[in-house]
Amino acid sequence: MNQPRPPADPPGDTDRDPEPEYESGRADDPGLLPESSGRLWSARRVPAGVVALLVLAGTGLLLYDVAAVRAGRPAMWWRRELARQLAARPLDDVRVLAGAAFVAALGLLLLALALTPGLRGWLPMRRPRPEVRAALRREAAALVLRDRAMEVSGVQEARVRMRRRKADVRAVSHFRDLTDVRADLDSVLTGAVEGLGLARRPALSVRVRRAGRKG
Repeated sequence: MNQPRPPADPPGDTDRDPEPEYESGRADDPGLLPESSGRLWSARRVPAGVVALLVLAGTGLLLYDVAAVRAGRPAMWWRRELARQLAARPLDDVRVLAGAAFVAALGLLLLALALTPGLRGWLPMRRPRPEVRAALRREAAALVLRDRAMEVSGVQEARVRMRRRKADVRAVSHFRDLTDVRADLDSVLTGAVEGLGLARRPALSVRVRRAGRKG
């Protein structure tokens, strides 16, 4: 006696479990990495171009002079004068020490430019995905915080100074109790700082004073 066969799976169905779905912005999304974008490095084209031109001009002039001497011509006047000065002046001479100090300072400056990222006016933001890097200008972040501070009831004037690790907010209140205004500012600005999406959340410093009387 023939037994009824179970219904066949529709074409395209498999026995694998369905892949989990991830909502955008959730912490369990493997594609979202709450990492820092890191400091942006400046290209520093102007210092690099100036150094390259100086090195090119100096080496070209020196090679030309060496080739001229090898060909039987006299050395250039600056080379003869430099050799005479180095032979006649002692190492503790003021000009020798000043020249050495200048060259050392120039070398330290070039090392500092090469080893530091620069672009201190940009604040690195959180990195949602590996291929994304973003930064926010300090002026833009300060403007956002200022606009949010002006929305608080009782605030007549607000100034914001944005630093890498701290945001200084100075507000002027023309009515309401200063303690209440400060509490509202702390609450509003804390949410505003979080909404900026910065990699390093700056500390808030809020000061509120009463507006002075006119006349």
